[in-house]
Amino acid sequence: MADATVELNELNFAGDDRVVPFQVDGLDVRGRAVQIGPLLNTILGRHEYPAPVARLLAEAIVLTALLGTSLKFDGKLTVQTKSNGPVDLLVVDFTTPDSLRAYARYNEEALADAVATGRTLPAELLGTGVLAFTIDQGKGMQPYQGIVPLDGSSLEEIAEVYFRQSEQIPTKVRLGVAELFDRDADGKPRHNWRAGGLVAQFLPQAPERMRQPDLHGGDGDERELDRAEDDAWSEARVMVETIDTDELTDPQVPIERLLFRLFHERGVRVYQPQTILDRCSCSRDKIKGVLEGFNAEEIEASQEDGEIAVTCEFCSTTYRYQVGEFAAA
Repeated sequence: MADATVELNELNFAGDDRVVPFQVDGLDVRGRAVQIGPLLNTILGRHEYPAPVARLLAEAIVLTALLGTSLKFDGKLTVQTKSNGPVDLLVVDFTTPDSLRAYARYNEEALADAVATGRTLPAELLGTGVLAFTIDQGKGMQPYQGIVPLDGSSLEEIAEVYFRQSEQIPTKVRLGVAELFDRDADGKPRHNWRAGGLVAQFLPQAPERMRQPDLHGGDGDERELDRAEDDAWSEARVMVETIDTDELTDPQVPIERLLFRLFHERGVRVYQPQTILDRCSCSRDKIKGVLEGFNAEEIEASQEDGEIAVTCEFCSTTYRYQVGEFAAA
């Protein structure tokens, strides 16, 4: 791993849409950080989401990119919300090694009412429901799913609860999204989205140092509630909490520079970045395979003028088929 270290003084910055693994030996902390620009603009611009929806989906994209690039096997991570708020569905898929796609569903009337009444915080847009993390290692392997309630907390807080419950690893998450307005070289107004995020985890050599008070309190040994937090993790956690959205999204502050600001006194190391790409897994053959499972009535109900058109909710690509292509027609 040390051979892949990139020294900050070499100014070999990763740039946008590349996740940077890092390690702080002095605090027993490992993590990943990212700034997302062009990929985010492509995904959000494809659907022309209203700004509150775009911000929420951007947070989910950052979170999925940070977690998905940590997978050590060929597979897929899906981060999905299902809830009763104006934005009732978020889905972000990351397929190793670098492919990401995302989609949001919202109720226009409910969203308009939320905006009019100033209820546009992420927790207010999502409402109550669940956030599911699903890891699929492919054929022959049982998918793993961790489910965390959406209870009015931020996506940052919910992700931290997931790690605490599923992996029992002290984790701190920061996510930030910014909407930028400027002018291009010709002086024309220009609008861009940027997002950034960081996940830090406490991984000391002595596992007992990772122990934390029980989430629910009272279910186990009450003495655990009085257990002091490890000093190294307390320091790291406080440092991460100081990061603001401007720092995470500033195009003039590369993510490596931010990591240096946070942890240089403790000796931060960064490693070769991992690229993330806007790449959907849909294809003409895959969708045709689904349609071939339709019976004659379903084929008839799906066709218009002898043609069936299917548009991918993720990438907005439309595939067209003639009814005669299907045996059930």
